[in-house]
Amino acid sequence: MTADLVLRHLEKRFPNGTVAVDGIDLEVGAGELVALLGPSGCGKTTTLRMVAGFEDPSAGTIELGGKRIDVLPPDRRGATMVFQGYALFPHLSVFENVGYGLRVRRVGGQALRDKVHAALELVGLEGLGDRRPQQLSGGQQQRVALARALILEPKLLLFDEPLSNLDAKLREQMRLEIRTLQQRVGITSLYVTHDQAEAMTLADRIAVMDRGRIAQLGTPREIYEEPADRLVAAFVGHANFTAGIIRGRRGDTLIVETLGASRPTSFAPGVYAEGDQVDVMIRPEEVHVVPAGADGAIAGTVVASSFLGGSALYQLLAGGVELQATVPMERGVPLQPAGAAVGLRVRDGAFRAFPAGSVPREGAARG
Repeated sequence: MTADLVLRHLEKRFPNGTVAVDGIDLEVGAGELVALLGPSGCGKTTTLRMVAGFEDPSAGTIELGGKRIDVLPPDRRGATMVFQGYALFPHLSVFENVGYGLRVRRVGGQALRDKVHAALELVGLEGLGDRRPQQLSGGQQQRVALARALILEPKLLLFDEPLSNLDAKLREQMRLEIRTLQQRVGITSLYVTHDQAEAMTLADRIAVMDRGRIAQLGTPREIYEEPADRLVAAFVGHANFTAGIIRGRRGDTLIVETLGASRPTSFAPGVYAEGDQVDVMIRPEEVHVVPAGADGAIAGTVVASSFLGGSALYQLLAGGVELQATVPMERGVPLQPAGAAVGLRVRDGAFRAFPAGSVPREGAARG
């Protein structure tokens, strides 16, 4: 894939000494959507603002389509931003909001009307041009903001947590709409979010950020199944962590003793020797609840259980370790109550090992 947006050794240091972005390198392919994912303070928003031209880099370069844009003012970079708070003019109609950027560029008359109508149709708001923003739902207002950005035919589309003001169900709907729209128009996009489900739904690739650096860059599946470190593992999806000891090697696979047995790991970034202590990660969906006393099962006790519709969430205690399990629910099958004795099974390939003590760190950078 040909790189369209290229960040090279990009840094942002504030006068008080805070390092918000610490020399990141990132390439975004033409038509690709890359999500910058991480907790508050990891540097993702500052990175986006430098690309948009709202913050000046302390070092490094930004290129778009093979040309440096970090030396250009925001209005000459070929990028448009979709903001968290929509940033719509309440005193203007939907039509006037969408067409505002074109009027600034001195586009008027029939050309303006045609472009605005086409943009509203693209986002499913045809016929609503005469309404004011306050007469629309949150999802409709976000579509107006999208139409206003797309009408300028940008080379780069920037999203700054655009769905954080919506309720959960509407967020899920808008994720799919934004993804479908971005793929249809084929605009290179950079998307900032702290919501891992949002990033995994929308992005071709995810850059997980930590303290101003990119901790891992990969597809959603790569990030989830092969996290580079414990921080990524803990932040992307849910994870159980327990202690383990390396007991040897079987071909290319490490054998780790955990939960009372020696088991092969499916993923273990780093170099380990026999006897090394490790942190072992198991995803909740890999923990299977079976009847107590089942052959080969780990003895456990239900601490709490919750019905989630198509699945159940169990809080379990096994060998002094607390584990979560996400279990598919069959119609008519009751939940195991608190205090019930159960067995637990985890397939061998579900275990992932990380260096002991590599706990998630507190971010020192700004968002």
